[in-house]
Amino acid sequence: MKQYISPDKSKTFREKSPQVQELINTTLYILDIFGIPLDTTPRRLERMAIAFLASADVKKIADFKNSKDLNSDYALKTRDIIIYVNNHFGENISSGSYDDIRRKDLKLLTVAEVVLQSSPNSATNDSTRGYSINPTYAELIRDFGSKDWEKKVSEKLKNIEPLSKKLKREREIAKVNVTLPSGGELTFSAGEHNDLQKAIIEDFLPRYGHGAEIFYVGDTSDKYLYLEKEKLEELNFFEISHEELPDVIAYSKKKNWLYLIEAVHSSGPISELRLIQLQKLMKDCKADIVYVTAFLNRPKFRQFMTDVAWETEVWIADNPDHLIHFNGDKFLGPYKPE
Repeated sequence: MKQYISPDKSKTFREKSPQVQELINTTLYILDIFGIPLDTTPRRLERMAIAFLASADVKKIADFKNSKDLNSDYALKTRDIIIYVNNHFGENISSGSYDDIRRKDLKLLTVAEVVLQSSPNSATNDSTRGYSINPTYAELIRDFGSKDWEKKVSEKLKNIEPLSKKLKREREIAKVNVTLPSGGELTFSAGEHNDLQKAIIEDFLPRYGHGAEIFYVGDTSDKYLYLEKEKLEELNFFEISHEELPDVIAYSKKKNWLYLIEAVHSSGPISELRLIQLQKLMKDCKADIVYVTAFLNRPKFRQFMTDVAWETEVWIADNPDHLIHFNGDKFLGPYKPE
């Protein structure tokens, strides 16, 4: 059976007895088969598993066959769950952490309706509300270990969409598709920052990029979503892993211009200090540098306008055909020290 948590990954797990460790991993296997998403930290998995066990009144693997459910007139309040897991699973959870049981430990299980509330129509913070296993799932838990158990689960739950699949579909729906100047495509996670990066790639660069090719763009969930490391190294770009990377980097071979573009949603325009830092990092670059700060709209630009450095450019996505040049002597292009 898969080890969902190993002792070297969690101090609290390591301190538990081998029997409890096995029980927790077995529980996570059951929840995995039930379609509960398990892509979180070892400690969060551990807390979810023991809250589930408390809701079923299971203290050891042999107890699965006698799992209780809502029809058993068994339900534990969040404070009772804390007492249960502290007594049986080597925990030391504070009695004041009862709200974490509802908001974190049982959250996915109640959304998936594997665990049910004893009084679902009561107020969210009703301290008298208990939690217990859904009888549909309890029947499968009691049958755990039987021949072809996974097949039985699949048949029993065939009309219930697993929460892991539902969340994955919702995440995919929320993705932002981006077409690169080369014709290739990227997929960003949803969010205003990534909407702005999409506009930079699809609207700014075709207008002002002189055939620029994307060399780097990050995503809020993947810092190195797209990276042409070797091409940047050919231009003597600074160390790729450096934390000062701008949001978008593009290169025009025709002009030998390297665009360093910051996509500003909540912070981070190319300020005087940021410009000095970037200039220092780019001192050995073979290309001429164009510094650009991009905003989604003019109100957002006005919010940061006084922070924008001279000798840089500003582009506003909802006015894509215009640039603001923070210098009076020239238009778009790299600035070279006198």
